[in-house]
Amino acid sequence: MDHKKIIFKSGEATVLAREGQFTDAMPEILIGSVDGPVGHAFANMMGQTAGHTRMFAIRACNQQVRPATLMVPKVTMKSMAYVDLFGGTVQSATADAVLDCVIDGTLPRDQINDLCIVSLVWIDPRCATDPNLDHKDLYRTNYEATKLAIRRALNDEPSIDELIANRHAITHDMYDPTA
Repeated sequence: MDHKKIIFKSGEATVLAREGQFTDAMPEILIGSVDGPVGHAFANMMGQTAGHTRMFAIRACNQQVRPATLMVPKVTMKSMAYVDLFGGTVQSATADAVLDCVIDGTLPRDQINDLCIVSLVWIDPRCATDPNLDHKDLYRTNYEATKLAIRRALNDEPSIDELIANRHAITHDMYDPTA
């Protein structure tokens, strides 16, 4: 199947943690061609900055996922415990979600080597010090949210009609307009 070239698509999703966990996932995704604006951003992000180590999404050593996916932390990494979560559980969830989007047809297989993904990843800093951290829930939320964000990006969701219809019905989760 031949798909239209993907130049620049964006999507986001939030999947909430199970009770008692800080494992909410909120990836923000850019998907586009390697020779377009997303590809240029991807290449420019290859350098490292203190506290913001970027990593390819890999399923295991020597198993970089396609399309190439760069994970970028939204929070400054201040400990090896945080780095281990980013480069372990969350990296695995992200890579599996991308690959499963290829398998289920969400990402067009005929463009896999011509696309790249930038995924801004949120890990609550409390996860790194939580002695009761549930790694399976951290995996679940990041896997589900990444798949949903990719699907939304490629389907241009939410639509402008949905946004307009909900303009006065929905408020930001972290803003109380009555306060």
